[in-house]
Amino acid sequence: MSIQNRYDFVLLFDVKDGNPNGDPDAGNLPRMDAETGRGLVTDVCLKRKIRNYVALRESYKTPNNIYVREKAVLGRAHVEAFKTLGIGLGEEAQLKVESKLAQEFEDVILPDGLTLTGDDEDGWLLVFAADLDKAEIKDWLKEAKKEKLCSADIQKLVGEGLKQVKARRPVADEVEKGRVWMCKNYFDIRTFGAVMSLKSAPNCGQVRGPVQLTFGRSIDPIVALEHSITRMAVATEAEAEKQGGDNRTMGRKFTVPYGLYAAHGFISAHLAEQTGFSDGDLELLWVALAEMFEHDRSAARGEMTTRGLYIFKHDSKLGNARAYSLFDHIQPKLNEGVAVPRDFSDYTVTVSDAELPVGITLHRKVG
Repeated sequence: MSIQNRYDFVLLFDVKDGNPNGDPDAGNLPRMDAETGRGLVTDVCLKRKIRNYVALRESYKTPNNIYVREKAVLGRAHVEAFKTLGIGLGEEAQLKVESKLAQEFEDVILPDGLTLTGDDEDGWLLVFAADLDKAEIKDWLKEAKKEKLCSADIQKLVGEGLKQVKARRPVADEVEKGRVWMCKNYFDIRTFGAVMSLKSAPNCGQVRGPVQLTFGRSIDPIVALEHSITRMAVATEAEAEKQGGDNRTMGRKFTVPYGLYAAHGFISAHLAEQTGFSDGDLELLWVALAEMFEHDRSAARGEMTTRGLYIFKHDSKLGNARAYSLFDHIQPKLNEGVAVPRDFSDYTVTVSDAELPVGITLHRKVG
């Protein structure tokens, strides 16, 4: 059952001597508002960390698999959806195979969706199933060529047959079934939504996720420091010759000495009904927001920590107050006498929970 309440929340997190979200178009400089000097962390960056935590905890198992993951080919998930639902989205293709070549096929382990049928009397046919995964067959062909799993004639025949497998676009009710299946099996689709109307794969529709995040913005202006770094080795013989045996190379990295950031989140109960986002999913989201930085350590990011997670629960689906008025109840401020913040202890977070609007309850998961 999907959640029955609207939620708004404030996420506080900080970084010390690290780069929380570098901009690849600016030499990986920490992102910042050019006019105010305040640091920025994109919503996409935060969602990536949530996905990574859920993947680490749930091991990509359904119903908490992750759709947008590293090195993913998104279309394969669509093919799996329709295959599992028993919806064929193609027309079977058949190629005649000469007896001599058929004998070679006996020693070849064919991928799913590809079979050799018949005999010497009636003739041999290489059959491509209507619901085969084309990407899987293409990968098999690459592996077959690399590892010499079969002769060039077999590779050529399979390649020719693959071109003859005709696909069709799913009709409206099939698209809806695909959308529902994807929502049931992928946590990030149920949570953040996804555009699954790909031209290169079966159409699974579009999903508008119930959970939306803003950019994280630092409470005070940040300073981006640039550091020279040295590597005492080179990668190639050519570099070693150029260095004259010193093998010392120089590089640059950027860090923020310290920054406390705030991001806002919104959860719609009405959109949760459309994706099936449940109370269990909600609890997993809270845990991910609290723990995601603990499992995202790297030399580039330094120390990053969730410092506060303040959740405003409405006692209705539509909500009982405007989000901005709730966020005003959480006020992180720099302590008096501190000119340059370098630690979370330089801030005081004031939480005004005594004058909340009617129908609103405040829950502190962190802080």
